[in-house]
Amino acid sequence: MKVFLSTDMEGTAGVVDWSQCRAPSPEYEYYRGQLQAEVNAAIDGALEAGATEFLVNDSHSTMQNLRPDELHGRASYLSGRHKPLYMMEGLDASFDAIFFISYHGSAGATSSVLHHTYNPRAIAEVRLNDTIAGEAAVNALAALAYDVPIVLITGDQTTIDEARPFFPRAEGVVVKQSISHNAALSIHPERARELIQAAARQSLSTLSTPQPNLRGADLTIRFHTQAHADLACALRNVERQAETTVVLSHEDPLTLFRTFIATVYLSRALND
Repeated sequence: MKVFLSTDMEGTAGVVDWSQCRAPSPEYEYYRGQLQAEVNAAIDGALEAGATEFLVNDSHSTMQNLRPDELHGRASYLSGRHKPLYMMEGLDASFDAIFFISYHGSAGATSSVLHHTYNPRAIAEVRLNDTIAGEAAVNALAALAYDVPIVLITGDQTTIDEARPFFPRAEGVVVKQSISHNAALSIHPERARELIQAAARQSLSTLSTPQPNLRGADLTIRFHTQAHADLACALRNVERQAETTVVLSHEDPLTLFRTFIATVYLSRALND
């Protein structure tokens, strides 16, 4: 059994501020260790369920947050920026299941700690078929393209709630309750790891769960500025809806996902 893990960091127990998940802040070293522990807990649970192969895609910030020699299960480690499929790079049809570890709420989820969708400096909101979509929902397009089920997601309560319309039967582990953008009530890190390990083990019994029907979906992106929307409209399969809003459409979910990633890279170029 082969498992793909896409890992962020803002959804780690205890994380409530950018300084905790960005180098060179002194706090970063501690919290990257907490992220590593939650990733390893998920791998341990999958090992108990019979999984034998793992690929961990480090998807946070510079995407080099984990220590590859400390990954359990002798997992392969995919790190570094400018990946064509970004948070889903490395996924293909050979995998049996997908875990989303330490994910966070969407740009529109103002009550979720450190909420954003890919690029907080550019994207104000994303909707998938008119439902607010966080990174988990957008990434589900890639999962659908390769027909690999998403069976586990961890983060705050908002993150789990936002994912439910898109993969309702996945195991969800709430490691903290968001209070505001920079405050949350977290469970103890040891308890978080226990819950993640148990959920990972349980999740692999749901592999027959059908994928959500997102073929022919539309992605609506509302940017902070008109300039970001102008750039996005240079891409194929993108149409202007309003001054700062564009709609991405395509029958193929992977093409739709790739188009979204292209808009993200363009938006970052404008901010640089």
